[in-house]
Amino acid sequence: MQKLRVVIVSPALADANNGNWQTARRWQNLLSPHSARIVRQWPDAQAGEDQVLLALHARRSADSVLAWHTQRSQRGLGVVLTGTDLYRDITHDPQAQQSLVLARSLVVLQGLGIASLPRIHQAKARIIFQSTGQRRTLPKTSRHLRVVMVGHLRDEKDPLTLMSAARLLPPNSGILIDHIGAPLDAALGQAAQATQTQCPHYRWLGALPHAQTLQRIQRAHLLVHTSRMEGGAHVLMEAICSGTPVLASRIDGNMGLLGTDYTGVFEPGDAKGLAQLLLACRAPLRGPAVVAHLQHQCALRAPLFEPQAERAALHRWVQDLWTL
Repeated sequence: MQKLRVVIVSPALADANNGNWQTARRWQNLLSPHSARIVRQWPDAQAGEDQVLLALHARRSADSVLAWHTQRSQRGLGVVLTGTDLYRDITHDPQAQQSLVLARSLVVLQGLGIASLPRIHQAKARIIFQSTGQRRTLPKTSRHLRVVMVGHLRDEKDPLTLMSAARLLPPNSGILIDHIGAPLDAALGQAAQATQTQCPHYRWLGALPHAQTLQRIQRAHLLVHTSRMEGGAHVLMEAICSGTPVLASRIDGNMGLLGTDYTGVFEPGDAKGLAQLLLACRAPLRGPAVVAHLQHQCALRAPLFEPQAERAALHRWVQDLWTL
């Protein structure tokens, strides 16, 4: 295998600690023995030696994509499409649309992503599932149903649906909700504070270190994911590979990871539907069977998210970008 110099363009770096950064950092490690570095924008002082550019985000990395194509044409130029790319920006944003045209190859991060691309670009797209290590399922209390939601408070994640569902739950339902995420939208942070005050069974914990977040996922009975749009949420994989089943909004970005036949879904924005699912999972007689069925469905998907599978797919993509 020829060792290549790869540059990963990520609009977010370590200070943001979001999905783009986590993907960039993981890919940098998985690309060994290639030489891979991460930049916010290309070109920079080290650009002369780069052979392959992987741009995370068609719109936000559009300047780097254009600069590479201007200097080097399509060879080595790959673009990774996020949820906001697929389900918003490529429909109307000229820069995002230009990135689709200029790229030699496109990557989506979940199984339904290619179908959302314009037909003219679908042939040059491929799926690379992100990965996470298999984790031990930690003991779960039987005294109550522990639920966790993980995601910074911003509109795309639709945290208000979780808060509204919490308000619909009877205080004695035996369902406790932990909500993890920084208040990127101040108004949503205020809403979380108000919900916490009015609903003792809902706790907003703010941003937590990744290790603490993972432990809470491992100890939870369920992870809730309410997003309006997703490119392929890494937290779903972390839950699945921790033995924690998921309740998720019925959007392509979630169904492309969970499978189109997954039963633990509710319509986007449907707080009542989410509350009903939570109550079904806590029901005295059938609740454990409902949770066990979701856990079984998630376990069938877990092999898709093994690190060796992502590493192999990523190496194939880089080699194809350079040699095809």
